[in-house]
Amino acid sequence: MIPAALALTTAGATALAKSEPPSRIGVDWTDPAGFADVRESACSTRAKPVEWLGELARHLRRRADQVLAPGQHLDVTITDIRRAGICEPWRGPRWDDIRIVKDIYPPSIDLRYTLTGSDGARLRGGEEKLRDPAFLNRSTPNRDDPLRYEKRLLDDWLLREFAAPRTRHD
Repeated sequence: MIPAALALTTAGATALAKSEPPSRIGVDWTDPAGFADVRESACSTRAKPVEWLGELARHLRRRADQVLAPGQHLDVTITDIRRAGICEPWRGPRWDDIRIVKDIYPPSIDLRYTLTGSDGARLRGGEEKLRDPAFLNRSTPNRDDPLRYEKRLLDDWLLREFAAPRTRHD
């Protein structure tokens, strides 16, 4: 029998996969019930983890497609997420679903990845622990996006790991 949380995850991932065209970037995740953001959250959030994971997966696919060399394929499995900010329920009942973003609540994403070439050969892979302790000291393109800090973590990682080095023209 499949646990309810895992069934929700599997159903969400399947629905997400069916709603999008095939991509050379595969994004998956482990059981969201085990993620730090879900496990340690005091939020009575309306946004379910599969919803924001789906948004992060779509973002990662779009950005990776812009960065990877032609013919390369990237598979990513998100293994843990702690979103920026936290709910502080001691502020009162009207605050139980409001994420307070302070520098003491930085975002973090743990993931595994494999990059393969056009011939299917493994080029590299590994595990990454993405952190940005100074996340509030940098600008973000969309102040209204509740996942802007997590998306920036992914963008920084993609550029650092996969972008072709720029040549300098003097």
